[in-house]
Amino acid sequence: MVKLAEWRGKEIYRRYGIPLPRGTVVRSPDEAAEAVRTKTVPLPCVAKAQVLAGGRGKGGAVRFATTADELRSTVADLLALEFKGEKVREVLVEERLSIEQEFYVAITLDRSRRLPVLIASRQGGVEIESVEESAIDRQWVHPFTGLSGYHRRQVARTLGLDGAPARALAGILDGLWRAFVAEDAELVEINPLARVGESLVALDAKVIIEDDATFRHPQYAAIPDDRTPLEEVAREKGIAFVQLDGNIGVIANGAGLTMATLDVLKEYGGAPGVFLDLGGTDDPKKVTEAFLLMAEARPAAVFLNIFGGVTRCDTVAEGLVAALASVPSDRRFPLVARIRGNNEAEGIALLRQAGIASIPDLREAGRAVVAAASGGRR
Repeated sequence: MVKLAEWRGKEIYRRYGIPLPRGTVVRSPDEAAEAVRTKTVPLPCVAKAQVLAGGRGKGGAVRFATTADELRSTVADLLALEFKGEKVREVLVEERLSIEQEFYVAITLDRSRRLPVLIASRQGGVEIESVEESAIDRQWVHPFTGLSGYHRRQVARTLGLDGAPARALAGILDGLWRAFVAEDAELVEINPLARVGESLVALDAKVIIEDDATFRHPQYAAIPDDRTPLEEVAREKGIAFVQLDGNIGVIANGAGLTMATLDVLKEYGGAPGVFLDLGGTDDPKKVTEAFLLMAEARPAAVFLNIFGGVTRCDTVAEGLVAALASVPSDRRFPLVARIRGNNEAEGIALLRQAGIASIPDLREAGRAVVAAASGGRR
């Protein structure tokens, strides 16, 4: 997938007639000051770091300014920021609007139904995952017929809009649909969609392009992949490694077991932060490399969950023990292990020699690693 920065997403929305705040993207404090001088950006304004990670508002990557000097200083601070491992190189500066209500609207793919789905909620400005299911409206759209009047009216009812705002909403939904189809998108999202008087304005833009369709969109070819520096290192080493926002590291083998492990951690209130899929490796050196890479991410605790099929349990244990000896003292962390399957007894014996116990029950092991990550408070 190709994730676009907010300003790029808004460029797409502008082409499809979706109302946006006045603003521009800047790459230096001088550019920000010039935008104010030429009235490209009116004051007061908002400055938003252009990074792909979520949580910018809570993380201090969205700030406000009321004067040109304050904006210059704010942009300088944001450009010096590293947000969740990503260096800020661009800042979107826009007018600050008087917002009456915030909504959520998006179109994405429902792979289970093999259809686009139109999603709407009256609770905008927060992560849609945190909204109660009863507050989210979903309508599936057949790609041959596209959006109908019924879809538009249903979203207007969900958001509680009528009259001029409802008519404005219909135009925005049409623009989102046309962007979704024409740009081969996996997701087009506005969160929040703000009501400003009788008007609606897209305050944010999240757009993800299907990378298998980029041959039709050469303008996206130069956009770098959404990878952290550690993910880039892992890619070069041939290791499946993904960084999330939590603090628990997961080392497992196979996509199914990895996802089940993440689910168990969430069940007990844990926050997965890094997951590493060993796949079917039978090379202790690769296990050592993978574990040292995990240590670079500095997790609060790590859950090693291995089922020995193609991968032998003793191979994983051997590589893990070798890696532990190389981890600097300032990067060590609690480790909870669960290894089952091929050469299980040999693997458990190697771990025991290194002072690591293997917990056979998945839920018990999950509960233990969540407790370790939170300092034993669970």
